[in-house]
Amino acid sequence: MWIAIPQKVFMRVAFHVRDMRPRTESGTQGASSDRFDAWRALQKATEKKRADILADVVGHPEGLPSVEELDYMNPPLSEHAVRRHLDTLADVGVVREREFEPGNRVGGYPYQFYEITPEARALFDRNGLFPEEAWQRQYQSVEKTPRICDIEAMPRPNADD
Repeated sequence: MWIAIPQKVFMRVAFHVRDMRPRTESGTQGASSDRFDAWRALQKATEKKRADILADVVGHPEGLPSVEELDYMNPPLSEHAVRRHLDTLADVGVVREREFEPGNRVGGYPYQFYEITPEARALFDRNGLFPEEAWQRQYQSVEKTPRICDIEAMPRPNADD
């Protein structure tokens, strides 16, 4: 199976990912529905628009941007497109959503945020993808509107919220 990965990324990924699919009872390689599938994760994460979104998730100062922040950072995409890409990434275990409970939400501000899963972070680290320090510098260099600065500065939900 071939995965569409940009050439500069492929050279680093091809060696590390080759045998990462779990073996099934029959001895063939394939993914089970309850396990993180590195192949599918890389296939979805390295698509250009999703990779841009992931770079902004990684680069966000809290590592938990809202859709509004991601929409601002990716002007060619609509908010709906950003949500669609986040849903695709969530379906393969690359990102997960965190949200404030109804009683903890601030009116007029986002209450849903997205983060890289530990499995995806480990996969990216093994393959030299989405290095945090580099993407944080890039994210910080973007000029932001007062609204985006306010959202960026707001608290984020804790893991147990």
